[in-house]
Amino acid sequence: TFLGSLGPYEVVRRTGPIRPLWGLKPLDGRPWPLDLRAWREGGAPYRRRRGLLAVGVAAPVLALIVVLVAAAAYPGFDNATQFLSELGGATAQAPIIFNAGVFAAGVMAGLAGIGFGLALYALSGARIAGVVTAVVFVLAGAGLSLSTLYPWPDPRHMIINLGLGIQLAPVLLFWGLSRRRDLPRLKVFLLVTFVLMAVLTLFTKHLVFPGTVNPDNVGWWERAYAVVLVCWVGIAAWVLERKLRETIEDAAQTPMPSGLAEESR
Repeated sequence: TFLGSLGPYEVVRRTGPIRPLWGLKPLDGRPWPLDLRAWREGGAPYRRRRGLLAVGVAAPVLALIVVLVAAAAYPGFDNATQFLSELGGATAQAPIIFNAGVFAAGVMAGLAGIGFGLALYALSGARIAGVVTAVVFVLAGAGLSLSTLYPWPDPRHMIINLGLGIQLAPVLLFWGLSRRRDLPRLKVFLLVTFVLMAVLTLFTKHLVFPGTVNPDNVGWWERAYAVVLVCWVGIAAWVLERKLRETIEDAAQTPMPSGLAEESR
């Protein structure tokens, strides 16, 4: 039902002559406008959006630092055979390092998701894609944060699987940016990231080549999956933050649209 509704909508909104028949405004070719309030108040447009995206850049860095410090505080930790969650589990000497760090990273992921959603709306007017992207990130961040309240091997720790929904985020961002023609490399990066995560999922879930992932190397497979799952967020957030900044700079060099100028007066 969802896809059956979304498909026609995506076709209609891109077809100028039939947009009014579906209650949509005609296409006029103008770029998506900056926030009128920012123009009126003379403030910094997209300041909050850019701040949230900056959080998205910082989140993977924090996650990496936390893992490295927690592993250093866990004598004898075996990266090949042990899961990352064990850094905050019952056998760790200082589980608070991992648990507190991942809790903070989860909160940051949720905030970054809101930033992604608002950035999609600002850059392309993609309301639905923006909302869905934000929801996916918020759920993923909630899963990460809540899992630290139930350290491994508590069965409730598996709420962390909510974080796996972030696998859909690259495709959602690609969808939201489909109107833009000035971000081709980001779009390719998002698709490659999605495909890579899908391939790693097939291997780690033993859906292809059973036995490739085994108890002797499962830790390395998890590390590879975690790097792909987390690091792309920082890169995408950095690119979109730069694009918002460029949009502001370009707008500052052009006259304010007459309609906005009249309202500002």
